[in-house]
Amino acid sequence: MLVTGAGRGIGKRLALGFATAGARVGLLARSKAELDLAHLEIEHAGGTALRLRADVTDFEQLSVAVERMHAHHGGIDVLVCAAALQGPIGPFAECAPKAWVETVQTNLIGVMNACRAVLPRMIERRSGKIIVLSGAGAAGPRPNFSAYAASKAGVVRFVETVAEEVRDHNIQINCMTPGGTYTSMTDEILHAGEKAGEKETEEALEVRHTGGIAPDKQIQLALFLASEQSNHVTGRLIYATDDWKRLRNDKVHPDVFTLRRLQRV
Repeated sequence: MLVTGAGRGIGKRLALGFATAGARVGLLARSKAELDLAHLEIEHAGGTALRLRADVTDFEQLSVAVERMHAHHGGIDVLVCAAALQGPIGPFAECAPKAWVETVQTNLIGVMNACRAVLPRMIERRSGKIIVLSGAGAAGPRPNFSAYAASKAGVVRFVETVAEEVRDHNIQINCMTPGGTYTSMTDEILHAGEKAGEKETEEALEVRHTGGIAPDKQIQLALFLASEQSNHVTGRLIYATDDWKRLRNDKVHPDVFTLRRLQRV
């Protein structure tokens, strides 16, 4: 399996969770130092991992990384897209356009590049799982975080659309929202001060104090979406805090987990 954004944050957390569960993991990130540390942690936990240094905004680099995965591990059965930037914080009218575009390039185009790189062989094998991390702002407005929110909403619609295209090839692609959890993005919000807004600051302080959503909840949902138990689940937006175990029942109506939800379930 391949995890983008595996050098830190939730990507690293999920990579370690999958490796601990026995998966051979490809760790993809831009930072060599972060890749080395993630690789060391997985080895200490008894797992197996391959370091792949690449930028998700560069399709050629991703393609080379995917070929290395095929050469070393015989293929990619699961792709986890976790690489993301929080982007500019503050009122949209004050945001630097370049930073806004860079956020969309990483969060949306990066997901597109990763999916495009792995899908042809998944289609050829008629098997594959793709898990894309969404985030706050995907299903509703997120003032002062316009680039992040717009990119994540775009990611969800992309996933819903591609899911329909590859459904008949026995490939499932879903969005997973990990929930508030302590990462470098938490510190970015706190450092932004008033630009982030009172609500975001309060939530970030709470996450820093408590750690946020338990890692096990995020890992268990990802493991489910990567397993054969979820072969009937595709094109959905699922929160780690949802009662997602209901999805083991294939009679759950698909509209329960979509982009435009009237209420949390």
